[in-house]
Amino acid sequence: MSHEAATPLASGTISVEARPDAVFAVLTDLTTFSEMADETHSMQWSSGDSARPGAKFKGRNRNGMHRWSTTCTVTDAFPGKVFAFDVHYGPTSIPIAHWRYDIETIDSKTTVTERMWDRRPSWFVGIGGLATGVRDRGTVNTQHIEATLQRLRQMVDASAQ
Repeated sequence: MSHEAATPLASGTISVEARPDAVFAVLTDLTTFSEMADETHSMQWSSGDSARPGAKFKGRNRNGMHRWSTTCTVTDAFPGKVFAFDVHYGPTSIPIAHWRYDIETIDSKTTVTERMWDRRPSWFVGIGGLATGVRDRGTVNTQHIEATLQRLRQMVDASAQ
């Protein structure tokens, strides 16, 4: 079953003034992207140097005193259309999540939809909650998505002026 067929754990949508290719450029600039996300402290390419399927990047995350790193693999990267990646944790590459950003033009506005699918094995959910300090990942990620999309709007609309 594809990630997109299942119901995402968290999602949000926003309309922005910027062109779809400008939105894609911001989402795939890892330094800028990490500044918009709540838990993400930094992101850095580890295999490849740009958003294309198969490229990997390391995410360093924090929530208060909690710190953790993940490895992300780009699954989809179509300029002006979609950016998506799978998130894994640890040396055994435990699946954590799938994130997807769909960019479309609706009524002459650019609409961005951010979604996250939880891919953690059931045995890892409690461990992940302890490691990150977040027990209700769905609620917290919904709040984070809303904040990220607002920051994205502020950033791309300011540069579109």
